[in-house]
Amino acid sequence: MSSDKPVASDGTQGHILFGISSGIAATLIIISPILYTLVAYPETFILSWNEGRGGFLFAMAFIAAELVGVKYSLTKKKLLILLCMAALTISYFIALPYGLGDYIRNGKDTYNVSLVDSWTWMWDFIVMSIFLASSLVLLFGKKWYKVASAGAIYLAGTALILALDAFFPFDSLGPLQVIVPIYLQIDQAVINIIDSYIINVGPQTPNSNVEPAHARGNLLVMNGLHGPFALQVFWPSAGVHSMIIYTLVMLALLIKMDMPLTRKLIYFVAGTLGTVITNLVRIVSLSLYALVVTTDVQQWEAFHSIAGEIMFLPWLGVYIGVVIYIENKRIRRLHAKADGAAASNQSAR
Repeated sequence: MSSDKPVASDGTQGHILFGISSGIAATLIIISPILYTLVAYPETFILSWNEGRGGFLFAMAFIAAELVGVKYSLTKKKLLILLCMAALTISYFIALPYGLGDYIRNGKDTYNVSLVDSWTWMWDFIVMSIFLASSLVLLFGKKWYKVASAGAIYLAGTALILALDAFFPFDSLGPLQVIVPIYLQIDQAVINIIDSYIINVGPQTPNSNVEPAHARGNLLVMNGLHGPFALQVFWPSAGVHSMIIYTLVMLALLIKMDMPLTRKLIYFVAGTLGTVITNLVRIVSLSLYALVVTTDVQQWEAFHSIAGEIMFLPWLGVYIGVVIYIENKRIRRLHAKADGAAASNQSAR
């Protein structure tokens, strides 16, 4: 690797490092703390957003998607700094079982934390978001957010949601709880329509007029094929956290895309509606699981813990991919039209 060669102004200059491109090398260094935790603490990679480090996997996907194809110069100085930053971050995760984790957990009393698990996971995401943002600033300077901001914003957004859950659990944060009764009323209507016109999900009583789902406030009472089941729903379970993460990630994408403001607003509103629908599908699925599959609390909780992520994150990834595909196709078409007009003008001369 040549020493301290500057990045080309067009951003296309790259180096070969250890037989691979500098972009891939930098990406591997940046995701190395996540890879370490995956090897050292595999049991903590639970998909539920507030029960482990499963969010690291999705952050890693964002990082790889944004960085692998970027070509830039990775100098010896930057490489050394990046390696040191990665080592410091990994040392944080190494130290957790040797007293650091207990120190963080004991901070719950000092800061009046309500949910200690969300508090402890929050620090993992804070550390990773700081490391990632710092790495991107090192590589791309002040305009880093226009190159690869989705991963950092996803990590920071998850840390924010965990902080809200740690300090304002259940229904203690009123503004975020407002949407819950609306979701449950829609869920009640959908479940009762399914029961009336599609498939029986209620009590197996002939000519019964008892509806299988009843919502009042944040309480949903169901009476399904396996007996009664009641849910008390709070803002995290209603998908409010996914809406916040969607907003942050989508804004990061739209900021760096070259398109008119009107198109950005259309994409944002369409994605918001899609996220709302995804949240409703999740809530209806959880209700149907209790009505049709089982009322066993442990089995239902196992499904509940992963339902949000297995629906929301694929939706988010697909939607972002569609937006990028449409815009790239539009830009190619505009360039082709401009080239055609230039060729016509040249022929006319």
